[in-house]
Amino acid sequence: MEQPKEAARSAAGATGTRCQIDIDTQGGYGWRLVASNGRSMAVAGVSFGTHARCRSAFVELCAAHAHHSGGIQHRKGGGGWVWVLRDASGTVVAVSPRTYERHATCRSAYDRFRAMLPGFKVEEEAFWGNS
Repeated sequence: MEQPKEAARSAAGATGTRCQIDIDTQGGYGWRLVASNGRSMAVAGVSFGTHARCRSAFVELCAAHAHHSGGIQHRKGGGGWVWVLRDASGTVVAVSPRTYERHATCRSAYDRFRAMLPGFKVEEEAFWGNS
């Protein structure tokens, strides 16, 4: 039987998951990981000055995933749970796209995202959606 993390990794390339790059109100760029059903799975923790830098930041995130740390925390001001992923220097590199009502649901989303990171086929243009 296939292990859950292995299943998530193989599913990452086959399910239509894609990374889109958006422009924020200040003209910065941020990536957004989108599942095949259109739901956002994760978003960039910071904004980038160029489209190319934003894209390379996501590629770097996937390549260095094992050196990142993170976890679940209460949303500022209460009202739910969010997950945060930090790089080795402590910079927030990815966050949950929404607040979760239950800790267990948030933990599950975080674990799925972490398990999928090494399986993304970032070298394939189809992965980048319409960015």
